[in-house]
Amino acid sequence: MKSGLAQGNYLASARLLIRMGIVRSLEYTAQGNALLFYVKELYNNSFLMIKLLYNSRVCRTDTGRKRKLYAINTETGGKGFMSGKLLECVPNYSEGRDMQKVEQIADCFRGKTGVRLLDYQTDKDHNRCVITAIGEPKALRDAVIESFGKAAELIDMTKHEGQHPRMGAVDVVPFIPCRNTTLQEADAIAKEVAEAVGEKFGIPCFLYESSATAPHRVNLASIRKGQFEGMAEKMKDQEMWKPDFGPETIHPTAGVSAVGARMPLVAFNVNLDTADLEIANQIARRIRHINGGYRYVKAIGVMLEERNIAQVSMNLTDYTKTAIYQAFEAVKMEARRYGVRAAGTEIVGLLPMQALIDCAEYYLQAENFDSAQVMENRLLEEE
Repeated sequence: MKSGLAQGNYLASARLLIRMGIVRSLEYTAQGNALLFYVKELYNNSFLMIKLLYNSRVCRTDTGRKRKLYAINTETGGKGFMSGKLLECVPNYSEGRDMQKVEQIADCFRGKTGVRLLDYQTDKDHNRCVITAIGEPKALRDAVIESFGKAAELIDMTKHEGQHPRMGAVDVVPFIPCRNTTLQEADAIAKEVAEAVGEKFGIPCFLYESSATAPHRVNLASIRKGQFEGMAEKMKDQEMWKPDFGPETIHPTAGVSAVGARMPLVAFNVNLDTADLEIANQIARRIRHINGGYRYVKAIGVMLEERNIAQVSMNLTDYTKTAIYQAFEAVKMEARRYGVRAAGTEIVGLLPMQALIDCAEYYLQAENFDSAQVMENRLLEEE
């Protein structure tokens, strides 16, 4: 390691990056004469590593030359994390109230070589935790498998209550191509996870989305219909609902899981200024694809008991085809027929910057706007 003064200069530059929203945290890894930071690549929703060198000219914060100011270099080779293939995984766990249990599950993604825990969010009304992690495919695979074991140990679905539909302790596990990976590679890892979980923990797994083995299994809602309580009876129909991996009967306390590969989606919720859940249900029916609504919208109505308001909870499966603002405006339009308004919105987990830029363009009516006008994007450009 370099001197304390050099490291102090380095950290000053790093803190500036944090304030500008480029670097997520002050977590770093020493590598030779550099520290490596994890950051989000703003152009294509992939991920890269920024290298900040111990060099007085590089670490200065008063120069206008962006590459000298931040010493930004994308790592494209070598053995370091972020330099090769990366997948994203967003597993959903049926625990959102006991934070000790949540932390134990999240620990499965902490301190693992080749894996980075990006985010985890809980919802007490849904009684659900959503984790976002990225990593090298096999390292991420192993962390997810470990989390299955921990969730099965900690979560008893016979005692679970929550507003969100669920069928297992680990309800759904999507793998998403991230950097230098394809949907086919995500699919291969998803199948390895499902097979291992079935063999190791005795949890039946259904493949869904791009990994689905039959048309009626593509949609998660179709697999999850009946939820945990009705799954034992549902699985008696082996022709339709024999699991792709694992035992043919439900795990008594951990239920069943859906695992698969898909492209990025945006989890977007709209809160209504009403306590009438049926209104949220009606709005959800009108805007979701399965009932003739928007092609890339999945939606349900849920009740937020703590706040005594109803919510339209949505997954936008392709934000480039159905934008956040389109879904928001559709909910507001449908809500008007019932005399209610949108009381706020919620984004769960991470999302591509472009999804927010699309909203800014729409609501600001910006003409000829280019993403290169976003300061953070320009800071990551090559000179």
